[in-house]
Amino acid sequence: MAAPVPPGAPRATNAPPPPPPNYNPNYQRTPDSLAENMQNLQINRPPSVPNSTPRPPHSYIQSPASHPSAPYSAPQHSAPFPGAVPVSRPGPSPGPQSGFPARPRMAPTGPPQSTFPPNMAPGRPSGYPISQAPPFGSRPPTGSFPSAMGGQITTSSGAPPSPFGSPSAAPPSAFLASGFSAGPVIPPVAARSGVFASSPLSTGPVMPPSSAPGGPISNGPPMFASGALQGGPRYPSADNTMQPPVGPPPTMLSTQAPSQPPTMRTLLGSTVPNVPPSPPVQTAPTAMPFSAAPPGVPPPSGSPYSLQTWPTQPRQVAPPLTIPGTVQPPRMFGMPQPPPPNQPMAAVAPAMSQTGAPLAGPSKIDPNQIPRPIPNASVILHETRQGNQANPPPPATSDYIVRDTGNCSPRYMRCTINQIPCTVDLLTTSGMQLALLVQPLALPHPSEEPIQVVDFGESGPVRCSRCKGYINPFMKFIDQGRRFICNLCGFTDETPRDYHCNLGPDGRRRDAEERPELCRGTVEFAASKEYMVREPMPAVFFFLIDVSMNAIQTGATAAACSAINQVITDLPEGPRTMVGIATFDSTIHFYNLKRALQQPLMLIVPDVQDVYTPLQTDVIVQLSECRQHLELLLENIPTMFQNNRIAESAFGAAIKAAFLAMKSTGGKLLVFQSVLPSVGIGALSAREAEGRTNIIAGEKEAHKLLQPADKTLKTMAIEFAEYQVCVDVFITTQTYVDIASIAVIPRTTGGQVYYYYPFSALSDPAKLYNDLRWNITRPQGFEAVMRVRCSQGLQVQEYSGNFCKRIPTDVDLPGIDCDKAIMVTLKHDDKLQDGSECAFQCALLYTTVYGQRRIRVTTLSLPCTSMLSNLFRSADLDTQFACFLKQAASEIPSTPLSQVREQVTNLCINILHSYRKFCATVSSSGQLILPEALKLLPLYTLALIKSTGLRTDGRIDDRSFWINYVSPLSTPLAIPLVYPRMMAIHDLNSHEGDRPLIPPTIPLSSEHVSDDGIYLLENGDDSLIYIGNSVNPEILRQLFGFSLVEEIPSQFVLQQYDNSLSKKLNEVVNEIRLQRCSYLRIKLCRKGDASGDVVLLIHGRRQDFKRTLLC
Repeated sequence: MAAPVPPGAPRATNAPPPPPPNYNPNYQRTPDSLAENMQNLQINRPPSVPNSTPRPPHSYIQSPASHPSAPYSAPQHSAPFPGAVPVSRPGPSPGPQSGFPARPRMAPTGPPQSTFPPNMAPGRPSGYPISQAPPFGSRPPTGSFPSAMGGQITTSSGAPPSPFGSPSAAPPSAFLASGFSAGPVIPPVAARSGVFASSPLSTGPVMPPSSAPGGPISNGPPMFASGALQGGPRYPSADNTMQPPVGPPPTMLSTQAPSQPPTMRTLLGSTVPNVPPSPPVQTAPTAMPFSAAPPGVPPPSGSPYSLQTWPTQPRQVAPPLTIPGTVQPPRMFGMPQPPPPNQPMAAVAPAMSQTGAPLAGPSKIDPNQIPRPIPNASVILHETRQGNQANPPPPATSDYIVRDTGNCSPRYMRCTINQIPCTVDLLTTSGMQLALLVQPLALPHPSEEPIQVVDFGESGPVRCSRCKGYINPFMKFIDQGRRFICNLCGFTDETPRDYHCNLGPDGRRRDAEERPELCRGTVEFAASKEYMVREPMPAVFFFLIDVSMNAIQTGATAAACSAINQVITDLPEGPRTMVGIATFDSTIHFYNLKRALQQPLMLIVPDVQDVYTPLQTDVIVQLSECRQHLELLLENIPTMFQNNRIAESAFGAAIKAAFLAMKSTGGKLLVFQSVLPSVGIGALSAREAEGRTNIIAGEKEAHKLLQPADKTLKTMAIEFAEYQVCVDVFITTQTYVDIASIAVIPRTTGGQVYYYYPFSALSDPAKLYNDLRWNITRPQGFEAVMRVRCSQGLQVQEYSGNFCKRIPTDVDLPGIDCDKAIMVTLKHDDKLQDGSECAFQCALLYTTVYGQRRIRVTTLSLPCTSMLSNLFRSADLDTQFACFLKQAASEIPSTPLSQVREQVTNLCINILHSYRKFCATVSSSGQLILPEALKLLPLYTLALIKSTGLRTDGRIDDRSFWINYVSPLSTPLAIPLVYPRMMAIHDLNSHEGDRPLIPPTIPLSSEHVSDDGIYLLENGDDSLIYIGNSVNPEILRQLFGFSLVEEIPSQFVLQQYDNSLSKKLNEVVNEIRLQRCSYLRIKLCRKGDASGDVVLLIHGRRQDFKRTLLC
């Protein structure tokens, strides 16, 4: 009889080997389909002709496997770390697995072929090779920088090139010997007008693509006839066909029979004390498989990671030791160089005359010395811990590959300060915020090791009996492994008998490296029965479509029906996937989709004050049973209501009725809304005119228009969350719809607001389709509960994001996906011990789309410090600013804008003042000294003040959408939102060789914009092309098909022409869309264009680009 196997360890068997432990059934594809969920963002829409074959790829588009610029094509990566497996897909073999019937190939489908975007291949690009399936998808870097192809690779702590360097950074001799940065020194300056403007782009109508035979291929959206979408096949081409499992998922790391289907249970427990970590264990350095920077090329001096007192990595030169009490003044212009210290300082010199003397009169800052973001094309290799100490994470906007060596990847959790202040007084003195940005389902880099899934069977994962913290690498085992000390509360527990293992000479368990939960900062546990209160919910998708007169006439209904018709093939296969559909105007129309009927049967609910569901069954049915009826219905809805003259919308009543139909199961409710809700439950009135009057009059109460009109929708939203219904709202409108009131529902239920204003049937259906497809195919979970625990001495003060909170310690998430982040504000409740470590652990209990109950545990352990200089040195700029941004957004609805702007400014000033007062000496009153790690904070703060949310000249709905967009925004997208990327596209042909696909970014400054140039700006949500007045006519002809700027229509659709410049522009647009996981609409702006159709990316004002956009 075989010896028993301890839980959590692989079980020996004669059966065929199971898929690797990192297999995740939430993400399955066939070998010839999308290998990364990110690329479900179908930028190229399928062909248009019904039942047609897939459109062949253009000659200039290579297959994803061979395209040199395909984001993260696996063959281009070697193993990022010693011992790492090269990028190959672990998991099921390419062929159908036993128990999982292969999904039949479907006929292709899509919008009209004449509008097929030319800049991408018809099939979604794949990043992972066929042999590896990540636990979720993988996203090309969400940062602002191009992919790694052709760029050098460096290590995160081995002096990587700084993504935010300063051309004026002082040489090492200017560093302070005390070990902290003295930052740039900026002399007094006369006010400069219009500095660093910023805010998201609003879009307008665009020109329909040419349909003439032999004409250019359109990169724009489909065209419609008589208010309805052109017919067409409903399925993508064969190479996009998904093949998710139909039955139970394959085996994981398991030692016992699989537990019964899990479901939701609140994560119980509380926070308590910290235990000092065990003495550090020194490990021998290992050779890195990637070379460092080319010889003779020093890293930018402004890099916050160039010189650190953190543990050194191989090939890194250790910095000189800090001498306590030795503080030297920052080096000014013309001063001799002091001895090299250990922290760089960027200095900004005053503008000088030709003789070298400062200019007379009012002094000005030399524009070339102003700290600005410097893009980094290198891939940073980051080990989360080394030498038993935490490594500071790379910037969130950079391109990096993480090796989890104990701490979690910074993609999942980042702290605003990477050394925790021991006391609340020290934190208060610094002026900085202490908070976590948690993104538990974030997409990993394709070259990173997938998250391991461990099954402890019926006993469930090992936990602390006092605080209920989960087993993690920082729990210390003692007494020969018989007991362990919790790193969160300090309590000593007995080790379960079947989990016992002897300790090695270093005090660690001998099997620590073999157990993911003991050596990885992020791990996923299969939940046992104790985490269930009911069977795991099925994957339910209910579509609710506005068919009022305005929606029909603008083409919004047709666009919604077409998008749904195309994406239903991307829904998870199997009997657990259920769908339903309803339409509404002043009444609600349900549809019986039962297969036995010859056609769908409409059931009308006329009472919009006391709504009900006409049928208890057959309104929501299995997708496999109703696919034909659903397709037929979606094709006919625009025609059925084409003569509708009902202008009213019963939005509140409709979502209430849909909720009643979903109440027993839960699921996702996707609502397409076009007009202001005017009748029934939750009816609203137009408040925009009142708001405009108040703003003009300078009324202090104008901000209240950004609050919900009443509590009706909020009360409904809480009920939705209680029954695990997540609501996403797609607002396709040309008028005011009171987003402030409508957005309460998606915000409370873990959903999202999508905003298309002013909706155009020419430009927006393409984005609507891509947004909807990514919404239902991205990695996500249902009926989730999340809790963050931290070591004794700290406690969670507040959570911020899209969720419902019914008890103080947990947040309820009816829906959670890879794009959602939650801000967790922390506060001290006791003094921490200097030199010890403080741990944070996020536990997310959720159900996958295939009905598995999982617990994703993310752990981060950071050192504590009592030195103020260490706080400034270890500050995380991206996370600090993301907190600034989210706090400002949360204040806008309850505080006058002038006060919010002042608060944001003061937050920045307090940090800089504290640094100057306590960490810098011997400086004149006219010099501004900035900490190296936060030297870009003033720039980003200024950009935030000029953003859409903090300006008084925008529409109420625009500001409301901005607030709701920011609430769940991830850290990598926070800075681009207010400080967009700008790049020149008129000289793309000069970018040859191994240079990255995306051209270098340009500072948002007027001296970098010429009248003979063409520039592309993007902020992660929208994009804009600016054309100067003196552009070469030949360049205009190649890019836009016109020789004169005046000939380019204001309604613009990007097309591809038969020349290299046009092809490269489309490739750049494609790459940006893939990086952002968003179909960025493109708006055209000509210099001096004051037409009412041009809305600028930064300010959202109809004024001259150069005068208002840049400084």
